[in-house]
Amino acid sequence: MAYLPQLGLPAYASASERAWRLFFFAFCGLVLLFLISPILIVLPISFNPTPFLSFPKDDWSLRWYEDFFFNDRWTTAVKNSVIIAFFSTILATSLGTLAALGLSRPNFPARAAVMAVLISPMIVPVVITAAALFFFYANPLMVTSQPLLILNNTYAGVILAHTLLATPFVVITVTATLTGFDQSLTRAGASLGGSPALVFRRVILPLIAPGVISGALFAFVTSWDEVICVLFIGSSDQRTLPRQMFSGIREMISPTITAAAAVLIALAVVMLVTVELLRRRTERLRGIRT
Repeated sequence: MAYLPQLGLPAYASASERAWRLFFFAFCGLVLLFLISPILIVLPISFNPTPFLSFPKDDWSLRWYEDFFFNDRWTTAVKNSVIIAFFSTILATSLGTLAALGLSRPNFPARAAVMAVLISPMIVPVVITAAALFFFYANPLMVTSQPLLILNNTYAGVILAHTLLATPFVVITVTATLTGFDQSLTRAGASLGGSPALVFRRVILPLIAPGVISGALFAFVTSWDEVICVLFIGSSDQRTLPRQMFSGIREMISPTITAAAAVLIALAVVMLVTVELLRRRTERLRGIRT
């Protein structure tokens, strides 16, 4: 059967159907343009040579990119964001993958209730979670008159908070990957003498690797972009890039913020492309044609 590749309609489609499809594509394009227009506006402003926010007219400059990459305040913020996001991603990916493996078992009790608890950080407003963590960190379990562990204003506290926010993304992504997983492969590996750890490393992990990597990318982006928890439980030593941008907007609007935003946009694009490539690889492994 012949199809119109431009519209995705069969050759016998009527004129009204083709017109409706064209209108639908045009409407979707306008909605997409409306959503990404703020992002597109930021990019040219980041090349502005003047010390205030404006569109470059005649001259284009990399002045604010230079300030972003060589100013100690911004480089320290980037370093803190990378450190916190890296460890949060490792913890969230490990915990989320283990939770997804347990939830994928057909005889797991109260699966729906456990899943609801695990994804609750995605539903509860972040400001509520941040306030709860602040009071929880401020009043840890005490065996003696002195607290055994203080997590406020520490890297460990921020990492654990970001892990809490990022783990639901890993759980959902890996669970979706395990939906089409053939459990007989696990039983076959065990019947050949493989231990649970060996079966996971040799059989399960290679097949669900695209989902695990996708979840890790989502966890990294969640930690990288998070600012509210850092404002509540972090100190000046844990000033991440989003917090530095937030402080810059409140204290002094500097065009360096637009350069930082452009770098974050580029990072987000790379992440999205990577996730799409992993999705296509997963479909090829399952024998699904796109």
